[in-house]
Amino acid sequence: MSTIQFETDPRQIALHRTATVSHDDATAEQDGLGLSRYVRQHFADIDALPTYRPVIGCIIPAYNEAETIEAVLRSLLKQTRLPDQIHVIVNNTSDETFELAAKFAGPRTAKKRQKGETARQTTEIFVHDIGENPDKKVGALNYGYSLIPDADYLLGVDGDTTLAKDCVARLEEEILSDSRIGGISAIYTIDDNGFRGLVAPLLIAGQRAQFAAFNMQNMLRGRNMAVLGGQCSIFSMKALREVMADNHQATPWVNDSEVEDSLLSLQIKSAGYLTKISARARASVGGMTTLRALDGQQVKWNYGAIDLMWPGQRGDTKGQPFHPNLRLRWAENFGMATNIFTRVAFMLLLAAALSINAFVFSPWWLIPPVVAILLNVRIAMSMKERNWKDVLFAASGIGAEVYMWLRAGHFVRAWVKFLSKVQTDNWAEQAKAERGSGNSHLVPLIVLGVSFVVLGWTWFQLPTLIQSSILWLGWPVLYVVTIAQTIVMFAKLIRRQHGYKV
Repeated sequence: MSTIQFETDPRQIALHRTATVSHDDATAEQDGLGLSRYVRQHFADIDALPTYRPVIGCIIPAYNEAETIEAVLRSLLKQTRLPDQIHVIVNNTSDETFELAAKFAGPRTAKKRQKGETARQTTEIFVHDIGENPDKKVGALNYGYSLIPDADYLLGVDGDTTLAKDCVARLEEEILSDSRIGGISAIYTIDDNGFRGLVAPLLIAGQRAQFAAFNMQNMLRGRNMAVLGGQCSIFSMKALREVMADNHQATPWVNDSEVEDSLLSLQIKSAGYLTKISARARASVGGMTTLRALDGQQVKWNYGAIDLMWPGQRGDTKGQPFHPNLRLRWAENFGMATNIFTRVAFMLLLAAALSINAFVFSPWWLIPPVVAILLNVRIAMSMKERNWKDVLFAASGIGAEVYMWLRAGHFVRAWVKFLSKVQTDNWAEQAKAERGSGNSHLVPLIVLGVSFVVLGWTWFQLPTLIQSSILWLGWPVLYVVTIAQTIVMFAKLIRRQHGYKV
């Protein structure tokens, strides 16, 4: 048997081994690169998948809004997050609101940059003229609600409210952050551009300060909002449906109250949801530029608030004095009553003391007005878009004092109307006042003047001993009330605002 022997060069074996190892490493490296490419492609495919975006339906009730409706629609089309649908509900209108809004009707597509990314967004504007509507704004809102049954959120915007370009995006972000939230209101201010004269700028500055103080109060209460104002608020459709079921209503809004926004806010809170004010979403609302219009609006608001918080059943309205959303209302009414008392009492006592040469000035009397001015200035400085007129209005003290007297008149008129149980259509009264009709705004001034004359005549019929006794008793009572009021103002003055801007 023969044996075959193979002679192998050790160098060849080494080369073979080296080649084998190199081939295995190359294969492994290729496998690794392939896996990396697969992973990258997999994540790219995931990112490319369509993500769920909540559907937001925007409702704009429009009553004679020819002067503002175009600006409102333009502000909505400039949003970084477009509403998916925009419905303009024209009602009871005698001007060109429908014709002006109709120019915007139809689908719109635009590239919007949000959260660092650019994406194509679409919306569609619908304009509806529902003609004569006995339920006015409530009827328009409910009609709009019926048009968006598949929406996740309802965005209510008034026909004179323009939104900051990121308003919708911020409202959406905040309401999505907590499923307990039933509605969020934007931070409101009043646009003060283009007003001339003396009365209109004064009234606008007063309303801006009033809104700023109200917004800051709500922000410092854990951002819990007592009233989700119709000017610009977003509502969970789920919460609205629960409100309808809980209260056996066919629609979210009902005309049981003069302030339909307040009633719905109470119902949302009672259904177990939170009602909030946004930390950053902003909107500019139309202000009242005449004494008549301001009186009509403020009396309606005050009357509606009283109707909701006063105990007892009045037709379909049931007072809810202990509802958590109405605690701030009680505080506001008590504060306004105190303001009226201190001002009227001081004027009467001062006039009475001067009439019998019993007046003695004390520097301590300057403390309350100084604290009030400082508080007003702090409120003005907390406004994100303040201007020199806001600061002057607060720092001078004169403008703020005049506006306080106007608010006192609205307050008294609302309470008198409520307690007299006279049935009036305050919506119609406000509309008439905005058209420049009626002189109801002069009633408080006339009553105050007549009262001073009657009291003055009565004062001079009293013996000197009784006059002195009245002053001896009246001044200490005024001192005590004023001291308590000053302490409350000082507490607000030094309270931390946690960086909030209104």
